[in-house]
Amino acid sequence: MNPDWKIETLAIQGGYEPKQGEPRIVPIVQSTTFKYDDADYVASLFDLEVPGYFYTRLANPTADAFEKKIAQMEGGSAALATSSGQAAISLAILNICRAGQHIVSASTLYGGTYNLFSATLPKFGIEVTFVNPDATEDEIAAAFRPETRALYAETIGNPGMNVLDFAKFSAVAKAQRVPLVVDNTMATPYLCRPFDLGANIVVHSATKYIDGHATSVGGVIVDGGNFNWDNGKFPELVEPDNSYHGMQYVKTFGPAAYTVKARVQLMRDLGPTVAPVNAFLFYHGLQTLPLRMQRHSENALALAEHLESHPCVSWACYPGLKSHPSHERAQKYLPKGCSGVLTFGIKGGAVAGKKFMEACRLIALVVHVGDARSCVLHPASTTHRQLTEEQQISTGVSPDLIRLSVGIEHIDDLIADVDQALAASQK
Repeated sequence: MNPDWKIETLAIQGGYEPKQGEPRIVPIVQSTTFKYDDADYVASLFDLEVPGYFYTRLANPTADAFEKKIAQMEGGSAALATSSGQAAISLAILNICRAGQHIVSASTLYGGTYNLFSATLPKFGIEVTFVNPDATEDEIAAAFRPETRALYAETIGNPGMNVLDFAKFSAVAKAQRVPLVVDNTMATPYLCRPFDLGANIVVHSATKYIDGHATSVGGVIVDGGNFNWDNGKFPELVEPDNSYHGMQYVKTFGPAAYTVKARVQLMRDLGPTVAPVNAFLFYHGLQTLPLRMQRHSENALALAEHLESHPCVSWACYPGLKSHPSHERAQKYLPKGCSGVLTFGIKGGAVAGKKFMEACRLIALVVHVGDARSCVLHPASTTHRQLTEEQQISTGVSPDLIRLSVGIEHIDDLIADVDQALAASQK
C-alpha cells in the first residue's frame, strides 16, 4: 500500500495485495479451519509470534482484508470485524471497562446504543452517565469519576443529526486521560476521519453505508493507535494477561495493542464473529463508498432544502442546512457532505407520519439507514420505542419526527414521491 494514496484509491486498492498467480479479487474463505503440517508453527500462531490463521472465530483471510481496508481508510493502526454494529460497540467498551467502572457518553445516540448503555451495561456493573453534547467542557468533565474509562459519542447523532464538537470532546478526553470512542457509522471515513480530529477508537455498524446495499449485518472496531494506554488507568493492556500466556499487549503490539486484546480476549471468549461472506460484501461495499456518499449527501441536501419550505412540514433537520444548529460545525468537520440521513417534523404528528410512510411509493418503509435505496421510518414508534418519552427527547426524537435515509436515486423522483406522500398525509 502506498501511504500517499487518497481515500478514493484506498477504497479500491487497499486491504488486499495479491501475490503472483493469486486471485485479483479477494476470495471468500468460507472455512472454519486451516490445515498445517508443522505442530510447532501452530503453537507459534496461538502464541501470536507469527501472523496467520488458526480458527475463523479469531481471524479469517476475507475478514482480514476487510479489516485492513477499513483501517487504512480511517487512518488507524488495526481493526477487528464483528457480527454486528452493536457487537462492535459492546466489545469496544468491554475491552477497557469492567464491573465497577464507568463511561461518559453524549446523550444523542442511536436507540439501540442508548439502551445498551442505559439498561444492559449496568447489568454488567458498568455505569454510564449521559451528557448533553452541547454542554461546556467543564460540565462534561463534571460527569467524570475516578473510575471513568471512556468518553463516547457519534460523529453525526442518529436520528438527532447533531454534529459532534470534536475539539471539545477530544479536549475533555485528553484532560481526563481516557480514550474518545466515536461511532462513525453515519459519516463514514469518506466524509469524516475522527482520528484526525482527536478520537482514539472508532466503531461502525458496517450494516449501514459500508455495506450500502442492505445485504449483510456486521460491525467493526478501528484502533487509532494514538492513545497512551500505559497511563495508570488501563493495567489490563500493560500488565501480563494470565488468560493469554502472560501476554503484555502494549509491550508486544504497540499501537495495535487495543485491537489484539479485543481479538484474543473478547472475540475468543464471546465470539461475535463476522461471517466471511459478509466481510467479503463489506470489503466490496467500501470500494464504492466514496461515490455513494457523494450522491447520498447531494440528494439529502436537495431534499432537505425542499422540505424546509414545504407547507406540510413544521421543520427540517439536516446539518447541511444553514438553519441547522450544527451547520457551522458541519462545514468544519464534514466539508465533503453531511451524509444521507435527514429528519423532519410532519404537520399532524404521529398520525400524519403513519399516513406519510404508507403513502410513499418509491421510498420504502424499512428499519434501516445507509441503503442505496431510500428508506423512511418513524423512530419514536420503532427504533427508539423502548425508551421513555423523556429519553426519546434527550436523544433528539420527537413524536412528529420522520427519518429519511436518502438513497442514490434521481433527486427528481425522490422529491415527487415525498410531495405526493405529504399531500396524502394531510387528508
